[in-house]
Amino acid sequence: MNPIQNLLRQTMGLHVAAVGSSLVDRAVRQRMQARGLKRQEEYLRLIKQSPVELHLLVEAVVITETWFFRDRQPFLSLVQLVLSEWFPAHPTGRLRLLSVPCSSGEEPYSMAMALLDAGVPPERFQIDGYDISAHALIAAEQARYGKNSFRGDDLAFRARHFAATDDGYVLNSRVRRQVRFHQGNLLDAECLEESGVYNFIFCRNLLIYFEGATQQKALQKLRRALLPSGVLFVGPAEVPIALDSGFTSANLPLSFACRIGTGPDQTHRPESKTSRQNRLRQASLPPIASVSARKLPTGLDFPGLQTPVQTQADLALAQQLADEGRLAEAAEICEAHLREHGVSAQAYYLLGLVRHAAGADSQASEFYRRALYLKPDHYETLVQWALLSERNGDAARARILQERAERARRSENPGE
Repeated sequence: MNPIQNLLRQTMGLHVAAVGSSLVDRAVRQRMQARGLKRQEEYLRLIKQSPVELHLLVEAVVITETWFFRDRQPFLSLVQLVLSEWFPAHPTGRLRLLSVPCSSGEEPYSMAMALLDAGVPPERFQIDGYDISAHALIAAEQARYGKNSFRGDDLAFRARHFAATDDGYVLNSRVRRQVRFHQGNLLDAECLEESGVYNFIFCRNLLIYFEGATQQKALQKLRRALLPSGVLFVGPAEVPIALDSGFTSANLPLSFACRIGTGPDQTHRPESKTSRQNRLRQASLPPIASVSARKLPTGLDFPGLQTPVQTQADLALAQQLADEGRLAEAAEICEAHLREHGVSAQAYYLLGLVRHAAGADSQASEFYRRALYLKPDHYETLVQWALLSERNGDAARARILQERAERARRSENPGE
């Protein structure tokens, strides 16, 4: 790892193998050109001396790929948990939610729209969004979005919550008021320490960009920020990481949700003075009995949150079992799927994840290879195999896979 990459790892926890060294190198070249520098040694001296320039480099490296209701099932599960668990237990008070990293705002705003569409009164919840990127947060505050932020076939929420303009769509103030944005690096000691604790945390597809020790540091921070009864939503490939860190599966299909473990080694941060004051203030809010008594919605009961059509329900079940740590059962279902339906890139990918989590690296590599034979641009497979290859010392293969993953990501998002 070159000195600039190492500095980024120390500053923002970036695992270069996860994003590809070419992306980092390109960002460095762009910043060097902007500053009129020819040699990397000169630029390294500059970013060591200038916090402003280091911040600009971080901005150039940060991946802000996101869109509204990305992976819809976690948002549906959030609403179901709020209506079935939280409201019955809290006739008064305000629900607290966190999105980190929140990027340009699509995720926390999706959380707000989901809750409002389900009938949750705006005074009963508040969402905090944290991100390291000041540029992304400016975009989030402006809440003006182009077509790349709206994907999929179900865009009914856009008509309800956005106003069309000549240069995009502007989010209405009712949703915007529910979200507060903050700049912060999750790895900094002070980040989240004064924010109190949360009922629900969305931290999706961040851990995969960290190396092992940094992943554990981030999860420790999230555990302290989560109430004992709370739920953490992570990315599909991050569930095994969370389970290894002491979380347990929340048993919510296709939601990639975890709860704090109950073992003797699981401790929780004592309630801070700020959190205690917030709790006392929240207790004075009027109860909303009508919400807690509502019939639980299905995916069709509130527009914009239809449950995904599960044409491959067996593979969805295999993913769920793998998330719960039931690796043998997940593998059995994938193998049965292959026997009954023939070859499948997704089935091979899931088998690779199962073998990867079980420590059977050679078998995992073989299944990843089969998945890419069928679908050469399968992004998740490329990322996971690159991480596995680097861990096993195969730097050449890891580099090739990283570059392919970056190309696959860019081909899916040509306007990036």
